[in-house]
This record gives sequence, C-alpha cells and structure tokens, in this order.
Amino acid sequence: MRMRKKKNLIPRMERCSALWVREPEALRGRWLSRGAYGRLHLEIGCGKGKFTAQTARAAADVLLVGVERVPEAMVVAMERALAMELTNLLFLDMDAAHLGEVFAPGEVERIYLNFSDPWPGKRHAKRRLTSPGFLHLYKQLLKPGGEVHLKTDNVGLFDYSLEQFPACCYTLEQVTRDLHGAGVSGFMTDYEQKFHEAGTRISRCVARWDGGE
Repeated sequence: MRMRKKKNLIPRMERCSALWVREPEALRGRWLSRGAYGRLHLEIGCGKGKFTAQTARAAADVLLVGVERVPEAMVVAMERALAMELTNLLFLDMDAAHLGEVFAPGEVERIYLNFSDPWPGKRHAKRRLTSPGFLHLYKQLLKPGGEVHLKTDNVGLFDYSLEQFPACCYTLEQVTRDLHGAGVSGFMTDYEQKFHEAGTRISRCVARWDGGE
C-alpha cells in the first residue's frame, strides 16, 4: 500500500536523529557495543512500528533494529519509539538486499518478517523476503541457532515460505495458520490488528538455522 507523503517529513525525521542510523556500515560487527545488550534482533519492514516498539519495550537486554525503506512509515515508527522513551531501538532507512553490508556474519540472533509484501506471480518471486536469495542472505547474518519469525495474512506467501525454509536448510517450528484463534498471541502490528478485527486468520512460523548450507 502506497503511503501519502508526510508533511514536514525531513524535519520530523531529523527530530528522531537519536534513533535514525544514517551510516550503518560503520557499525558492522559492532552493533552490540552501543550499550549493555546481549542480543541483536532485526525487523525487516517494520512499517509504523507498533510491533517494533512493543517488542523492544518487553526485552530491554535486546538491541532491536527496525529496517524500513518507506520514510513516511519509518518516521511514524521513530516518533512512536521516542514517545515511549525506548533506548534499545534503532532504525535503518534501507533496502533489505543490502543488509550484508551493514551486519557482520553471525551478528544477528533473530529476524522478524511481519506482513511482508507477498509479490504474487512467478516473475516477482525473487523479491519475496522468503525467497532463496533472501534466505541465504539471512544465513550470512544469523548466528547458528538463529531464527526467522514470519507472520502473514497471505496464504500463498505462507505456503511458499513453508517450502522454501526447509529447502534452504532451516528447521520449521511453531507453524500455525490461525495464530490468534484461541485469543491474541504476542504483539500485533498495526495491520495485523485490523486483519484480526476483520476476522482474517494470521499465519505464523519460526524457521531456525543451525549452521547448515
């Protein structure tokens, strides 16, 4: 979904400069040196940051980095994090394809993929965030035992992902096609809350990488 251009976007982003990392390459291999954090987690496509902020608030020992290539969404996420006075949350305005330039091998413990663009159609398959190209990229970032957490309302993307994870040497765990069927489970994104209230089933799985090729 295309977002409307935000008024005063640049000044609003500048006011969030404490959370906005503009030269992330300089931190490659040193992200955890920024504070007393024991683990590094990423959320690729953090959107407006509801899930991001709540997740960071619940795990003070984790440094969470939200990656978002739409500035109009990211500025809302940063403003939300500032309002909550979170200190263990940072943001990157970049395309996920370049994450290898920003994070060192084995530096990341967990990656969240929440309601990623399904890119339907075979000609766009390589752009899906669970395509083999991206799954191999994640293995470059993750430490052995690291995890990818996927949530989506798109049945086609979920079916595709359940095939691709094992094919790329990930072990599937916690697979469900109705995450909130017995009541709300975990923190929701903004979109997820709307889907849930409309009766849309949410699918989720965890894919663990133990170090295989």
